[in-house]
Amino acid sequence: MRKEFARGKPILDGFSLSVGTSETMALLGPSGCGKTTALKLVNRLLSADSGEVRVFGRDVSGEDAVALRRRIGWVIQEGGLLPHWTVGENVATVPRLLGWPEERRFARAREVLSMVNLPAEEFWRRRPRELSGGQRQRVGVARALAADPGLVLMDEPFGALDPIARRALHKEFLAWKQSLGKPVLFVTHDVGEAFRLADRIAVIRAGRVVQVGTPKEISDSPADEFVREFASE
Repeated sequence: MRKEFARGKPILDGFSLSVGTSETMALLGPSGCGKTTALKLVNRLLSADSGEVRVFGRDVSGEDAVALRRRIGWVIQEGGLLPHWTVGENVATVPRLLGWPEERRFARAREVLSMVNLPAEEFWRRRPRELSGGQRQRVGVARALAADPGLVLMDEPFGALDPIARRALHKEFLAWKQSLGKPVLFVTHDVGEAFRLADRIAVIRAGRVVQVGTPKEISDSPADEFVREFASE
């Protein structure tokens, strides 16, 4: 896979990666190395200049971009919530776009809110401004899961949280991923977070995958000095 800047310098070059059916894969690397670009190629917010990106076994270049995104959960920092909508309305966004009847989409929204420890009877009518950072992030996760997507993308989902909220959400994430059994691709520059949450880690430098392996493999057998130094931070 290759994706270039307009001026010709490659963002991703020779980038090859696969994620298992129920695997959590972390994209780990310094700022600007191409991690978020990789996520955007998966859901066609960007298009590759060469090579292909396959999701659900199909090349995304031949897919309707909007329909594809509605089958992929997307979690970003602070949840990216619509400020004028309630928590319940935010969570039900994708089921609404998919044309689910109101009773079904609201039932599903209540279900996933319960999953992220935000009971609907307490949080349904709140606005994002009435929530803490950790609660907004939980709502963002619930929204990403509401339509039961086949793949979940997470772009630095815990980066804006304080250390206490971050640790709490890490613990909850491990429980979610075990119960959901979905492929998750998440971006982080936090080594500890990647080692704690991922089944496998892809270490990226300047648009290239330097090493892919389990946390133990990365730690015990780093591919080069860059990986050794980065993994020891």
